[in-house]
Amino acid sequence: MHIVFAESLGIAQSELEQIQSRFTQMGHTMAFYTDRNELPEELIARMSDADIVAISNIPLREQVLSHCPRLKMLSVGFTGLDHIDLNYCQSHHISVVNAAGYSTTAVSELAVGLMIDVMRRITQLHTATHSGGQRGTFLGSELRGKTIGIVGTGAIGTATAKLLLAFGCNVIAHSRSERASVSAMGVHYRSLNDLLKESDIVSLHVPLNDNTFHLIGEQQLATMRPGAILINTARGNVVDMDALSAALRNGQLSGAAVDVYEKEPPLPSKHPLLQCENCITVPHVGYATRESFAIRKDIVVQNIVNFLASK
Repeated sequence: MHIVFAESLGIAQSELEQIQSRFTQMGHTMAFYTDRNELPEELIARMSDADIVAISNIPLREQVLSHCPRLKMLSVGFTGLDHIDLNYCQSHHISVVNAAGYSTTAVSELAVGLMIDVMRRITQLHTATHSGGQRGTFLGSELRGKTIGIVGTGAIGTATAKLLLAFGCNVIAHSRSERASVSAMGVHYRSLNDLLKESDIVSLHVPLNDNTFHLIGEQQLATMRPGAILINTARGNVVDMDALSAALRNGQLSGAAVDVYEKEPPLPSKHPLLQCENCITVPHVGYATRESFAIRKDIVVQNIVNFLASK
């Protein structure tokens, strides 16, 4: 079979040579691209003769997939699959396998880091200090003793809860499926409405699907405790960005931190969150650590090996 890595996936040249040698010894051919290119015509050129494609979060819709008649498998170097046209893949018998678990630690650590950043205004104070400013009368807040609402207790939500418990937080949760292992940690499940009412900080850890699109909108934001904080390291469209911007500007929320958006950055200059001084925005970096990329590479390759072995 012909295997195409449609982007680099952060794989070093020395590692690439080992991967290529492994597949060559198995009797397969391989092509590898070192840049990221989302243009449909370029993706078609790269993928049109592929039996297997490795890719991360570049959108793959019917416009591209329909030009890949030999495609049998997508090894996706990402946790979520909302950027893949799964209906097309299913109807054309294309297997799609994600890289579950590779960024659990990375994203959970970022979520907690963003909470601390918002509460201590680290980013704002860094900028002020570089401009000759000082603390003045500013007082931050501590995580210890705060009630943190975790929405979604999959692997990342659970890892985030563990970190917060170590900080001495009261952790509550809402999830489609309640896990006994999470309850055993001392996390109490709530309805979404009750979680929003009780939490000082709400952290989102759900996939994007029809049930979670704009899960947090104007009504939910109005339900949150006045002065609360929202953290989104899940998917951009889980939150209504316009409603969040309004809640930040009218003082309903004291702050927010966002790593994910409706589309991948760069953001347009008029994006609603860029108009809010009390919102920390980072360019989708939750998954991007050296450690997670090393894990991802191994998962992506092993998923291909498993497919070739018909597992």
